[in-house]
Amino acid sequence: MISQFVWLNIDDVDKTMDEINEQTENMKQIQEALSTPIGAAADFDEDELEAELEELEGAELEEQLLQPTPMPSVPGRQPVRPAAPKRTAEEEELAALQAEMAL
Repeated sequence: MISQFVWLNIDDVDKTMDEINEQTENMKQIQEALSTPIGAAADFDEDELEAELEELEGAELEEQLLQPTPMPSVPGRQPVRPAAPKRTAEEEELAALQAEMAL
């Protein structure tokens, strides 16, 4: 009987083991990706989502409040315009600075 010997050096063994380990890790990542349902909720921070929802609702409410409401017309009368909202001290100061910078 003739026997064949395959001579391997330690570097070849290490290289082969590294390749096997890399492929095993790749396979684990693929299996993990495939086991996650499509469209499944990722790791969302519920507090962050709630805060974002409140912000969007607040912006929508503000937009609705800023929409002018039509005044019913009465024959022979001029519609009365609502008084402009009073400016705060900060707004007055800002307006003064803007006027100063415009010069």
